[in-house]
Amino acid sequence: MPLFTENASSWRDLRVLPSLAPPLPRLAPAFVPSTPNDVERYEVLIVGAGPAGLMLQLLLARYGLTDESLLCIDSKPSTLKSGQADGVQPRTLEVFKTLGISEEIEREACQMWEFAFWNQAESPGGSHNIIQRQTVVPQVIPPARFPYEATIHQGRIERIMDQDLLRYSRRGVLRNTKLVSLRIDEQGDAEFPVLVEIEVDGTQRRTLRTKHLVGADGAHSMVRKAVGLQLEGQSLDHIWGVVDLVVDTDFPDIRRRCAIHSRAGSVMVIPRERICTGEYITRIYVHVPGLVDPEGKDADADLGKDARGRRSQVTLEGILKQIEDVFQPYYIRPKRDDAVDWWAAYQIGQRVCPEFIVKDKTGVGRVFIVGDACHTHSPKAGQGMNVSMMDSYNLAWKLAYHVNGLTPSTSGNTLLDTYNIERHANAQQLIDFDRKFSTGFSDKVGTADSKSGISHAEFVDMFSTGCEFTSGCGVEYVESLAVDRTPSPGTAKPVVSGHDYLSGILRPGRRLLNVKLKRFADGAHRDIHDDLASTGRFRILSLLSVDLLTPNGVSATALKDVAGLIQQFPPSLLEQIVLHPELPGAVSWTNIPACVKKHAEMSFYSGYEVADAYGIYGVDPAHGALVVVRPDGYVGMVASLGEVARVDGYLGGILARVA
Repeated sequence: MPLFTENASSWRDLRVLPSLAPPLPRLAPAFVPSTPNDVERYEVLIVGAGPAGLMLQLLLARYGLTDESLLCIDSKPSTLKSGQADGVQPRTLEVFKTLGISEEIEREACQMWEFAFWNQAESPGGSHNIIQRQTVVPQVIPPARFPYEATIHQGRIERIMDQDLLRYSRRGVLRNTKLVSLRIDEQGDAEFPVLVEIEVDGTQRRTLRTKHLVGADGAHSMVRKAVGLQLEGQSLDHIWGVVDLVVDTDFPDIRRRCAIHSRAGSVMVIPRERICTGEYITRIYVHVPGLVDPEGKDADADLGKDARGRRSQVTLEGILKQIEDVFQPYYIRPKRDDAVDWWAAYQIGQRVCPEFIVKDKTGVGRVFIVGDACHTHSPKAGQGMNVSMMDSYNLAWKLAYHVNGLTPSTSGNTLLDTYNIERHANAQQLIDFDRKFSTGFSDKVGTADSKSGISHAEFVDMFSTGCEFTSGCGVEYVESLAVDRTPSPGTAKPVVSGHDYLSGILRPGRRLLNVKLKRFADGAHRDIHDDLASTGRFRILSLLSVDLLTPNGVSATALKDVAGLIQQFPPSLLEQIVLHPELPGAVSWTNIPACVKKHAEMSFYSGYEVADAYGIYGVDPAHGALVVVRPDGYVGMVASLGEVARVDGYLGGILARVA
């Protein structure tokens, strides 16, 4: 006998399906896949499925590009199994959190909270190498949601993205597939002008055409070379060895990140994650003396036989012996015969490509390069994987907007151009920092044998100052179509007060710092970054003023005007986040504009009960502010509450209108 009666609506399946990101709206004509008799066509082709390529494919798939429209190929049979990158910076962790894929990294990675600096200390007799801890500083100095650097194998990062990708793509990455040739052929097909030949499984050749191609194929990028681009810069003469292993040691800081300088050489210690045996991996970088090229070579020339020859002289035994010498008086060795997981030798070089975009004759970007394909540097500052993925994070929403017809059709400066503007400047800053940092690391800093004359204190200060950049928290994009720093005209005081941008003061071109808020609807304490999910949407953050309860006040008027502005642009492309300061009366749904409950019921917050969001962001509660936050979490512009028209103008330069 039934105990209850059940009724359900036809849309109930939406509650039990995986929580997929909503696709972006599309104004461009629907993509028509090629037929069996046509040349195979795509809207975007990605070459390379390392961290940069996977990040780009995952984002474009989340934004709504289907398997028929989007293809990613990689020559390898699977994700990475050993070696290469291992550091995840705080800003990258923030991005992973907005993608909903950070949990395994938060749980399983080694969290580096402190950086210990060790230097040469004289033994009583003055004849032995003895190292001594000099300073311990925070690993991450800028405020961040994740105030640590995480270390976990690159292969696990790739697997996490690869698995999440399969929620949006049936095919995933087309592996065992290499690029054979590519060229821009506008005469053959102006709409799909990038002509490509690929080889699948070593035998099958396929010819493809695509609207856009992205080279994420590493430092030896075939894409970069095929379109006539070159890396420019120099290699330093330092050869370094790197080894991943389970160590047996009495060194007290083996679970801290360490920089060690002694007369015997230089070492960096990177504690790593726990493995399935219950043991912990340690990565050690060691400067290998004696294998130098005093002349140095430019750009891609250093990838040739001479550099390879000098690196080939490095052996695992030599690396381990050099590590032992530097660590005196402490012992350090592999825990057992099979304790070494991976090792390699490399030469430090800083190179950057002068352009990250190749355009067709009409000025449309057709070929893009990301990651190591457009900039290379040493691994000392833990930037390679992070900067590469952030290249893709910057490019993905701009490329998706272009493909979906969400940007105005103009012949001048376009949204796609801002990828090169923003990320090239970032790459050059990385190259400049890495050159100084690597030179300091390779020198016997603070010892009598130092060539550069850099003192220990100066080296520590170099790290601390550079942490703003290396953490990813201090990246600042220059003014462009997507970054408007025009001051508000005719205002008695600036909309934002203060200049400590690293601590959260709002500045166009910098990320929006995470703050804790209390939601009005249910009292939940929530991170504002959780309202910045990586779905490709712009957000209008309204920091209302103390006159919110005044029916015709500045705050109420701004809310109504913003609600009207949103209707001018494609549906769902603009979302609202609303904060209020401490008010003279109690807030209720009946004494604030109805548009708040209609459009921002679950993103309406108190900006003072948990954290002082107004103080952190540098906004006076008496006046408030409007902030446009880009899909990548960076502030696009800041305006006063009375300047909704300026916000409309900024968005109109980036987004196509529908009304």
